Amino acid sequence: MPENSFKHMSVSDLQAVMADKSHVVVDIRDTNSFANGRIAESINLTNESLPDFLREADLDAPIVVCCYHGISSQQAAEFLISQDFTDVYSLDGGFTQWQTQFPDNIER
Repeated sequence: MPENSFKHMSVSDLQAVMADKSHVVVDIRDTNSFANGRIAESINLTNESLPDFLREADLDAPIVVCCYHGISSQQAAEFLISQDFTDVYSLDGGFTQWQTQFPDNIER
């Protein structure tokens, strides 16, 4: 696998690393969906908030991109890699899978 490519992460793996707060979870779903339920401590990344995020984020921190089903997050993860982030993951199954497996770990 090329070094400058994003990786995949399962919701189970994300759940396992959530406790140590080492990974930054960015949710690219629309603002209403994000407001109605999200992974705890995730950041809603929108076109409006993206410039600030790119300017302020730690390029070497592990970033996990979450969308609805794990499809759009792959393009977003690829974009973050192109912006010099070094440790980027796409959440397989997205928020839908998270909600199914961890219904008690949702913030509203």
